[in-house]
Amino acid sequence: MQSVLTDSLEKVLGDAAPRPADLIGGAHASGFLGEMLSVQVALLLDEADGSTVDVQLSGSAAGLVQLSAVRRVPVSTPAPEEPDEHYLVTEPGDYPDLLEPLTGDTVQLTPGRWEALWVDVVAEAEADAGEHELTITLRSPDGEHLLAEHTAHLQIHPHRLPPLSVTNTHWFHADSLSTYYGVEVFSERHWELIEAFLASAREMDVNSVLTPTWTPPLDTAEGHTRPVVQLVGIEDTGGEHRFDFSRLDRWLEICRRLGFTGIEIAHLFTQWGARSTPAIQVRTADGLEDRFGWHVAATSPDYRRLLEALIPALRSHLDAAWDGDVLWHVSDEPSQEHLEAYTAAKAQVSDLLEGAHVVDALSSFTYAEQGVVATPIVATDHVGPFLEAGRTPWVYYCVSQNRDVANRFIALPSVRNRVLGRQLFAFDAPGFLHWGYNFWWTQFSLAPVDPFTDTCAGGPFFGGDAFAVYPGPDGTPWLSIRHRVFAQAMADHRALTLLAELTDRPSAKALIDEGGTLTYSSFSYDTGAHLRARRAVDERILGVLSSARR
Repeated sequence: MQSVLTDSLEKVLGDAAPRPADLIGGAHASGFLGEMLSVQVALLLDEADGSTVDVQLSGSAAGLVQLSAVRRVPVSTPAPEEPDEHYLVTEPGDYPDLLEPLTGDTVQLTPGRWEALWVDVVAEAEADAGEHELTITLRSPDGEHLLAEHTAHLQIHPHRLPPLSVTNTHWFHADSLSTYYGVEVFSERHWELIEAFLASAREMDVNSVLTPTWTPPLDTAEGHTRPVVQLVGIEDTGGEHRFDFSRLDRWLEICRRLGFTGIEIAHLFTQWGARSTPAIQVRTADGLEDRFGWHVAATSPDYRRLLEALIPALRSHLDAAWDGDVLWHVSDEPSQEHLEAYTAAKAQVSDLLEGAHVVDALSSFTYAEQGVVATPIVATDHVGPFLEAGRTPWVYYCVSQNRDVANRFIALPSVRNRVLGRQLFAFDAPGFLHWGYNFWWTQFSLAPVDPFTDTCAGGPFFGGDAFAVYPGPDGTPWLSIRHRVFAQAMADHRALTLLAELTDRPSAKALIDEGGTLTYSSFSYDTGAHLRARRAVDERILGVLSSARR
């Protein structure tokens, strides 16, 4: 048997020994209270070793550990036809991504290929700060044969990072939960699933959540509908509209309890052109009616009449019931050719949204230049004109951002996921958006998928684009490597923010600017350099705090 202790930015692909973890400042992993520190133990079992390994933890950090097995998932579309040179793999295959929590002392592995155990360590109590050792001992199930033993050196600093200072949203799809688990929408079981998966999103430092006030008109084929997940009850009495916000209030209470600081109202018009209204159900004396949807134009007078009642009532209710941020969306990803349609749709609601914070994902600079969108969210490969104009926009990436820029595809090295934290800080981005926290559908939501067997939304999306979390048994969220690494990226941002508060922003940026070459499309793939830079930030923080106490 062979084994290697490695860090969280290594992907153990199976055919070659992974890179060993470096000791940086005397530790294989270090960070602050409440920060998740991760290492991996990679294993190559011989046939003679069998497939079952007993795992024993010892040392001062043993009680702080969450242990998972890194599992492979099928990736039918790992990369674009002409990928850049940094993709780890470009051919379809099974690749490491899923973190399966270990509930006992044994783990099943496959002899003959490198696999990995993922070790998370988090300390919340000040008493747990300091230097720790964690010894991972691997034995045969009968305990007679020592297969391998590794000791990870950990350092936990006796301070906490401030909360994330930017908006971090990965769109939450409530209908994925009801469909995959086969439960009624907004049944008690559905609410339990919603809370569990929202809690897992908070572990990724997601702090704003797409809220289905009405069924979000996203990733839906024209003429097709997704399962209705409408929180706001709407009744047409014949002369006026009445609204029931009780389900919305339950949603808000969950968000408040979990620590979300913002919500996003579902888009007011359909995606990719803002031509139609979202699917909205209205109760009448004859029952529920699918009154709005693809069959109703965005500029419909009937829709305007609904919005004249709905938006003021909703804004007033949120003023009283929610003390966090409220973001509004008109339409997602309009292109240059949709400018006229988008402008017409926006005219339906401009007066009703006066003073509201309206944000939309788009990449055409014309929308910002003409003032059509006050807060554009720009694709990371189209951000140049915005930066050149002196703007500091929100950014997003999705399947189209597949060359040179940061992304979280399964086939990409983890450093390309983690670098986003320092990029957001370096360019003063107010927020980041990703469209798929748990989108378990084919493209255009034409059919549900099992994310354990389809990571590519039926094939059109690169593996891992559509979701960062898996639906574990009994409603338990199972995370991915990409989920954990993205959380580390946000921790990097939080550390830089703290250092800037203690010193100044130029001093903090100097530790990450890679000699002035760091941009959204240019950054180092040197994993060790990235980890050493984060360590330098931490040491500077500790030095300033220590001086302040003297």
